[in-house]
Amino acid sequence: MDGFLLQILNGLDKGSAYALIALGLTLIFGTLGVVNFAHGALFMIGAFCAVTLQRFLSLSYTVEDPTQKDFLGNPLKVETPYVESWFGPEVGSTIIDWSVPLAILLAIPVMVFLGLVMERGLIKHFYKRPHADQILVTFGLAIVLQEIIKYYFGANPIQTPAPDALSGVANVGAIVGMELLYPVWRIVYFCFAVLIIFGVFAFLQFTTFGMVVRAGMADRETVGLLGINIDRRFAIMFGVAAAVAGLAGVMYGPINPPNYHMGMDFLVLSFVVVVVGGMGSLPGAVLAGFMLGILESFASTTWATTTIPGINQIIIYLVAIIVLLARPRGLMGRKGVMED
Repeated sequence: MDGFLLQILNGLDKGSAYALIALGLTLIFGTLGVVNFAHGALFMIGAFCAVTLQRFLSLSYTVEDPTQKDFLGNPLKVETPYVESWFGPEVGSTIIDWSVPLAILLAIPVMVFLGLVMERGLIKHFYKRPHADQILVTFGLAIVLQEIIKYYFGANPIQTPAPDALSGVANVGAIVGMELLYPVWRIVYFCFAVLIIFGVFAFLQFTTFGMVVRAGMADRETVGLLGINIDRRFAIMFGVAAAVAGLAGVMYGPINPPNYHMGMDFLVLSFVVVVVGGMGSLPGAVLAGFMLGILESFASTTWATTTIPGINQIIIYLVAIIVLLARPRGLMGRKGVMED
């Protein structure tokens, strides 16, 4: 029973990343009709926002510490972070320790700005072009962004540890009367993903801006005839989708150290999630993300990989084939989407 629950938790953890990236992809496709193959790169850039803030907060200068001496009796030279000199040793070290959660404050404006620049500078010129053209240009953009990150940060993964208070394990099994230890940060990531997902749905469902966007997704021309600048609202939604992907990357850093190709690693799987959930369906993207994450977790167990070698590598694609054979539009796909 504890092994079963552990695989469920692992699936929810990985499914959270799939769901967040797929949610952003679906937002862009549902509003702008653009198949954005650069979305994985936005996830990667979000992770490197955390790396950048961590390095900035760790900037230090050299001072002599008279309380520490070398073997000749001379004061040792130690590196003191500027943050500790500005705010004091205790507060400064706490700020450095919590650099990953604090990176959310940096990632939101950076990702929204980057999303708006991408949409206004490039994507808008491909609205009426075939989806194949959109895929090619956004995939090329993803490669460019990937190489820029590789140039400035190197090819090796960069450790971005979670805060000490959230880096241990918790006995999540105590709720049902058993002992089941699980990393605290992975639980935090799942809760964070759920919060973002509910926030996006609440924004679209209960705000005037979101209602207009949903109306524009259903009938763009009619909304435009009412005198509403729907193109500007859709451009803002591109920025929101970029922010969702970026936040997913920021918080994923302590789970998987950021590297320049992490966006590509998630991109293909996330598109499979979108297709399985149904192109243009936000609930479908979220449902498929968690479902496929759990299935992949169970397929990675020793029993599964011993019985069917390599099943953990292909389970998502097998499920996609089965779902699309039974429901060609995906689990919750809308009629007419990408059927012309």
